[in-house]
Amino acid sequence: MTEFAGHLPGLSAGEVEWKTLHFSAWGEAAEIRVPVLSEAQGTALAGRVRDNARAYLKTLRIAEITAIIDQAIARLLDRNDPWRQKAERLLPIVTGYDPEMVRLGLTGYLKTFRQPQLKRFLAEDFADPQILDDFQTRPKGGFAKAFGPDLLLHVWAGNVPGLPLWSLISGLLVKAGSIGKVATAEPLLAGWFARILAEIDPRLGECLAVVWWKGGDEAGERVWLAQADAIVAYGGNDALKAIRDRAPVTARYLPHGHKFGFGMVARAALDTRKAGALARQAAYDVMRYDQQGCYSPQMLFVERGGRVSPREFSAYVAHELASFARKHPRRALSIEEAAGVASWRGAQELRSLGGDCDLLGDPADDWSIVHVEDAQALAPSGLNRTLSIVAVDRLDDVVSLIAPFRSFLQSVGIAAEPDDLFRLAGLLGQVGVTRICALGSMTAPEAGWHNDGRFNLLDLVTMTEIEHAAEAAADGFAPYVD
Repeated sequence: MTEFAGHLPGLSAGEVEWKTLHFSAWGEAAEIRVPVLSEAQGTALAGRVRDNARAYLKTLRIAEITAIIDQAIARLLDRNDPWRQKAERLLPIVTGYDPEMVRLGLTGYLKTFRQPQLKRFLAEDFADPQILDDFQTRPKGGFAKAFGPDLLLHVWAGNVPGLPLWSLISGLLVKAGSIGKVATAEPLLAGWFARILAEIDPRLGECLAVVWWKGGDEAGERVWLAQADAIVAYGGNDALKAIRDRAPVTARYLPHGHKFGFGMVARAALDTRKAGALARQAAYDVMRYDQQGCYSPQMLFVERGGRVSPREFSAYVAHELASFARKHPRRALSIEEAAGVASWRGAQELRSLGGDCDLLGDPADDWSIVHVEDAQALAPSGLNRTLSIVAVDRLDDVVSLIAPFRSFLQSVGIAAEPDDLFRLAGLLGQVGVTRICALGSMTAPEAGWHNDGRFNLLDLVTMTEIEHAAEAAADGFAPYVD
């Protein structure tokens, strides 16, 4: 099975060199051909996208753009549509994730970008989204209009299917021409989305491109960095630093690096009626995409004093992870990933020999849990369905355990009564947590979520203001002046 990745307006397949990537999973194999552009081709493509965006995308009303995006997303949600069928067939092979997990995950994620949700994106960042269309009055006087960059470069990670759509759609909403670099680990969905847009509105399809270059190819990367007015990048901190060092000083740079998710369970949530369902929600967050997202939990802090003890809750979560492993098997791990899990388990086994913790799950299982009775600081798991569950006397005590890791904090799933939820949210926000959610939804941010506490759209635009004095002065030159 062979598939061509990317979206290259103005270039035919015969003009481009293609590199073949090989994938296999679930008893099937696929060859994905990614485009390898020369410096001249890259420069010309960036220029075309920029010019096309100026000539067309920037003339569209925001309501027209959201309607077109909605049509494209509707096609990807329709299981009878050829594009959706292709996604369900190929993405499990390319990513290695369980096919049913991919199917359900796609549906849940894509619904985030329907037209009503896109209006939430806009409303979260702009009091009046029409400021993207026309000059609007300002409370201080005068008028203002928001302008997106002429060319926005996206550098995407491939750890979670569909991740590129978040920034690509954000770019469209601010009317930016976009160049997106797909990851080798998942090079398909962004290009498919761009091609669907091109089928719906061919001129809009010429305002964005989806490309590829090998990670670490500094010369190839500089071609694209040199063209960009703004850069959104996802990945490891070392890779993000390298991009920052090579990017033009005039380009706006918005990096999204490694983050750490964890959960907190209050004693009020730990009774025999609620604890089982809550354990399933926590296990779901761990299972979904094998903790590859920055929002996935790697630790749970569980408060003592409930009718279900933290140790019993650990057993509940272990039971649910075992159940999920039968329904949604973990993908095959790379050598490096398997070594990471083995190293983490080995360290926990040594601790358990000393009586410091209890290790649940066998080495052959798709999951592992370590239960710890003595409070410990935030620490990464081995990923791929490995989890630390730490008992604490008070959830307030967790704040001091996580505070040293401020730059890595993002999502926290909390199960607590309302007063505790808001008190804990205030404490967590002070040490750098930017998202509080329910257990069971950690891996599914809401539409309009401010990734890493930043603005999806507002960070991309510049504001042009007409001061009140300029407006008043213009009256003096009007043809109707006496």
